[in-house]
Amino acid sequence: MNTQKLFNIIDNAWLDRKLLDETSTQDAIMEIIELLDKGKLRVADCISGEWLVNQSVKKAVILYFPLMQMSTTNAGILEFNDKIPVKKEYQKLGIRVVPPAVARYGSYISKGVILMPSYVNIGAYVGEGTMIDTWATVGSCAQIGKNVHISGGVGIGGVLEPVQAAPVIVEDGCFIGSRCIVVEGVKVGKEAVLGANVTLTQSSKIFDVTGFEPVEYQGYIPERSVVIPGSYTKKFNAGEFQVHAALIIGKRKASTDLKTSLNNALRDFNVPV
Repeated sequence: MNTQKLFNIIDNAWLDRKLLDETSTQDAIMEIIELLDKGKLRVADCISGEWLVNQSVKKAVILYFPLMQMSTTNAGILEFNDKIPVKKEYQKLGIRVVPPAVARYGSYISKGVILMPSYVNIGAYVGEGTMIDTWATVGSCAQIGKNVHISGGVGIGGVLEPVQAAPVIVEDGCFIGSRCIVVEGVKVGKEAVLGANVTLTQSSKIFDVTGFEPVEYQGYIPERSVVIPGSYTKKFNAGEFQVHAALIIGKRKASTDLKTSLNNALRDFNVPV
């Protein structure tokens, strides 16, 4: 069945949940999740430089849960009880997976990806050559580009509802430092570098402090930016307090070799990696 017919079935079931009892609806949902798992469909696509959300795909992910039944699985002595199976056949797919990393079925993991003990949720997309380091999480529907380094303990948030909400986007060549948090559909532009502990939400203030006056962004880190944690003073009824922010302190240097610049970009600005 072509994708537009699949999307029409999903959109109708979204408005009338009784249609979930019909075999045609169930088959359409299963086919979309399978296409997601194989990377033939994505929750969001970059078209002419703009990321567009495919709401029908997100609806299918949400509708997939009530169709699935709880089942028990085992990995050696470990036991799990869940609705969604995990991905399999990593060797065939050319993916390195270090125990106990887990990627849920319906996520797409590209060839050459390394999963250290980490977690990738349904609907997520992880591009070629990317490293998901220890205890990092890639939330549902997050879109991670090629040759990205997601460092230890990073939290990439998931965005399922509302269906029109954009997922977190981390574009090609980014370095996300240890214990960073990127949530609520924030977009991190190509080859940006986030120092350790940077927190980015849709309400986070992002200040470019490289000029004589700060330039403010929200929900977006420009390409090749080098970013560190910061703060600003905000007045409350009880007084003035410091609130977290992110500071853009420079750009990655074109002269720095890409293979080493992820760390060196921070060292260029005397920032600990």
